Amino acid sequence: MLQKPATRYQGHKSYSYLEPHLDYREFDLASEVGRVPEHDLGLSDAQRQRVTRLLAEHVAISLHEHPVVLPSDVRQLRAYNRTARQRTGYEGLARSGLTAVFDNFMAGASCVTSENGWKWNDLIYALGMRMSDLYKQDHVRLATSVDDIRAAKRDGRLALVAGLECCTPIENELDRIDILYGFGVRQLGVAYSQANMLGGGLSEPRDGGLTHFGRRAVDRMNKLGIAIDISHSGDQTCLDVIEASRVPVFITHAGARSVWDTARMKPDEVIRACAERGGVIGIEAAPHTTLSEQHLEHSIESVMDHFTYCVDLVGIDHVTFGPDTMFGDHVGVHNTYAGNYAHDSGKKPSHPRVEYVAGLENPGEAFGNIVGWLVKHDYSDDEIAKVIGGNTLRVLEQVW
Repeated sequence: MLQKPATRYQGHKSYSYLEPHLDYREFDLASEVGRVPEHDLGLSDAQRQRVTRLLAEHVAISLHEHPVVLPSDVRQLRAYNRTARQRTGYEGLARSGLTAVFDNFMAGASCVTSENGWKWNDLIYALGMRMSDLYKQDHVRLATSVDDIRAAKRDGRLALVAGLECCTPIENELDRIDILYGFGVRQLGVAYSQANMLGGGLSEPRDGGLTHFGRRAVDRMNKLGIAIDISHSGDQTCLDVIEASRVPVFITHAGARSVWDTARMKPDEVIRACAERGGVIGIEAAPHTTLSEQHLEHSIESVMDHFTYCVDLVGIDHVTFGPDTMFGDHVGVHNTYAGNYAHDSGKKPSHPRVEYVAGLENPGEAFGNIVGWLVKHDYSDDEIAKVIGGNTLRVLEQVW
């Protein structure tokens, strides 16, 4: 359910202040609005009005996204990413109803100089290019504090929180965490599926847990005020990070393994430990992740099976949403970078393949449909306010 365009948005397109083909390579890009049919939740007019009101009244924070626009031809994706100039989806974000979005940039697809990603120089390229464009418009603003998020709500802007899915690019250089903080990064993942200097990734057959260097990194993030994400870490590393951190941590984008038995989902033990220390789990919606036996074809319905399970497990104060979407062919991204992401490893139960996740295909529609689903299923205003942003704000006030 798309919202009306934000009045503050003035139509900025990424790098429009430069000359295409002269200053940068041009690509035919995917549509930010209308690439797939709008998902019909079957809401009444009164329910749709309630969705609009809730998003207008309350802070809505997507805990994990990649709100960039991809090439319309996914075969051009590697060439596009090698330029380091991914385009921010300003038009789509202006219709999202969001107050803030945690943007995790190019992650393992940051292959500017290397086909394998996760290199420090490539990360700085990707971060700097996107930031340079961000500063040339007046709707989406970099947020480095809770006050910035609240100001965005007050001023009709959208706050962008810079995050990175994994600490692999820091290698064994602890001070690189400070450098990233200086660049505005306020959220870091520990490991992305594959093990690194900090700890184990979820694709590894054996997880040795948080390393000595990893404990120093957690301590440094605590001292600086960087939110820690354990979404792609192995189970023991997750438990070790939760124990080592002096403040709550996030599982920014995952689901429950009890609902769908893959390593990408978190076991009850990890979800409970995260919640017991005050943390929050954001429910994931990247294609072919948060499935369920009740809804084997990935859609908003299977995603919400994980939501309801986690609410029953740890309470509504510890659950939110990190849909992990983008503007363009997300399935094509996974196919292109399967090796980089370690998506080609581990057990995978049989299920139908989808071209996109109906109802949660992109950052522009995701939260409108999430709130619509919650309204349709009779959640109260207070409960909806918590899970779309209030729970995240509570943690950020402790972490930042």
